[in-house]
Amino acid sequence: MIQVNDLWKKYGRQDALRGLSFEVPAGSAMAFIGANGAGKTTTIKSILNIIEPTRGRVNILGVDSRQISPRELAQIGYVSESQDLPGGLTVSQYLNYLRPFYPTWDKDLEGSVCRQLSLPPHQKIRNLSHGMRVKAALACALPFRPKLLILDEPFSGLDPLVRDEFMEELLAQAGEMTILISSHELGEIEGLATDVAFIEEGKLLFQESMSDLTCRFREVRVTLDHEASVPKAAPKDWLCIRALGTVLTFVDGSYSESNLPERVRAQCTGVKHIDTEPMTLRSIFTTLARTSRSNKEGDL
Repeated sequence: MIQVNDLWKKYGRQDALRGLSFEVPAGSAMAFIGANGAGKTTTIKSILNIIEPTRGRVNILGVDSRQISPRELAQIGYVSESQDLPGGLTVSQYLNYLRPFYPTWDKDLEGSVCRQLSLPPHQKIRNLSHGMRVKAALACALPFRPKLLILDEPFSGLDPLVRDEFMEELLAQAGEMTILISSHELGEIEGLATDVAFIEEGKLLFQESMSDLTCRFREVRVTLDHEASVPKAAPKDWLCIRALGTVLTFVDGSYSESNLPERVRAQCTGVKHIDTEPMTLRSIFTTLARTSRSNKEGDL
């Protein structure tokens, strides 16, 4: 559905994107994650031809993004935290304005989405709260049943109830479209995402299925019969290693139930217990971000 190939974007001397490449498979819900300033919004704007990359190429719906036409745009929904909506129109007036541009617009779905999101049809958009404006943007993006829905930090500044309502409506429609979602609210999107792409400083660190990612990461707790210490030559995929009392903890980034005991005993003597816990997407992201930060500080 989306192919990003060797994408670069310069702002003056600063490289916002540095040879970024990844794909969004058709039918997937891709979580596009990374720290602030990693290049997520720049990537999304390049995909949608809102900004022009310095070099590289993006294909979207089989078309070069620089040649995207109304035909493709009529199949793409877009919701952003900073999206501009016409404040002088009511919600109903804006939906009336949009409807003729989309041949696939479903009036019944429009009504259902607006009711589910509790949108006030006769209130001017400028008078809506931030949360209501984001919900209005979603209500404009779903009724034409887009093949591709792109969400750029849609939960920013939303209270928990509004986030829940947003996700409920999104999940109700998720099976019919491909989704690319960039968000810091990783707990919210974990139940939606089928794939994950992790970006750092304009480069892709990895892309894989959500199931593979959550299978290969585990929090590990090793209880010893003596005072624990951090192994001097620990495997590179043991992250955030800590020793406290007789307990050694770390995150295993290449977890295998069958060979973990052997790997632990190769590093530690006097092993009494090995306990493991699955990790959430948020915990995995935090671990990788901390590891990256520590590596950079070590290089200084």
